[in-house]
Amino acid sequence: MTKKRPLVVVTRRLPELVETRMRELFDARLNLEDKAMSQAEIVEAMREADVLVPTITDHINSAMIAQAGEQMRLIANFGNGVDHIDVTSALRRAITVTNTPGVLTEDTADMTMALILSTARRLVEGSRIIPEGQWAGWSPTWMLGRRITGKRLGIVGMGRIGQALARRARAFGMSIHYHNRRRVAAQIEESLEATYWDSLDQMLARMDFVSINCPHTPGTYHLLSARRLKHLRPDAILINTARGEIVDENALIRMLEAGELANAGLDVFEHAPAVNEKLIALAKTGKVTLLPHMGSATHEGRADMGEKVIINIRTFVDGHRPPDRVLPSML
Repeated sequence: MTKKRPLVVVTRRLPELVETRMRELFDARLNLEDKAMSQAEIVEAMREADVLVPTITDHINSAMIAQAGEQMRLIANFGNGVDHIDVTSALRRAITVTNTPGVLTEDTADMTMALILSTARRLVEGSRIIPEGQWAGWSPTWMLGRRITGKRLGIVGMGRIGQALARRARAFGMSIHYHNRRRVAAQIEESLEATYWDSLDQMLARMDFVSINCPHTPGTYHLLSARRLKHLRPDAILINTARGEIVDENALIRMLEAGELANAGLDVFEHAPAVNEKLIALAKTGKVTLLPHMGSATHEGRADMGEKVIINIRTFVDGHRPPDRVLPSML
């Protein structure tokens, strides 16, 4: 007798190769229109599916999990962060949650370094000049940016992405500093020539650039609060490719408007997909660079994410612990 294939509901469009493989292995219900599902639609899917494959834009709370069918035992998240899923409630219902760690490290570090360069050298502003017909020729004092060689970079969160960023920044001659929940191993510090700060406040006050690379958890919500942001020097630049909720966005806007911070590069926003109109206005004046959550957006990265999702599902369906299981104690 042929074993019944699990019903896998995917909430958003995934790369074609990933969707094809899912159709081969599972009874996969795909979202070919790539239209974000409502909470009611996700609940309906959870009542029928054996496995749900959500993305970062799908907020799955305890009330939704409570309505899941008894047959649903796995939420295989397409993405690393799981702050949009109530992992504790899932565990209470004996629903396993998995993610896709590690595969986006290099892509996100690349984009973070790109934002450091872009904000320092005013690349976005400069790219508009010629198309808008504003270039009258070279001038010694026009469009001056800042050299990054020799500058101090403070990394908030020295995990995989923070360390990958540090390697890139060192190649540009930057001095590496970091704050982390736990000090990294001595050999990692030595290889990165990184200086550890147990006080985030003290580190912020001394950096030329600050990059947010920690996960969003209840403990990191507004980690860079209005009070902490005030520690930044007026000529400092803030980069955030992690989660928008880690920074008090309104306080950041006030500082940029008042000239209390030189610039910011943001790939994430506190109320995404909504972007504060004041940030958009600041972007038009060159005081902030805004990207539409592109940090992990590479063909290779998305394919690797899909492969991890498939491995987690297959392992779970075969009765084993999936390699990327997420537990509340890990958050």
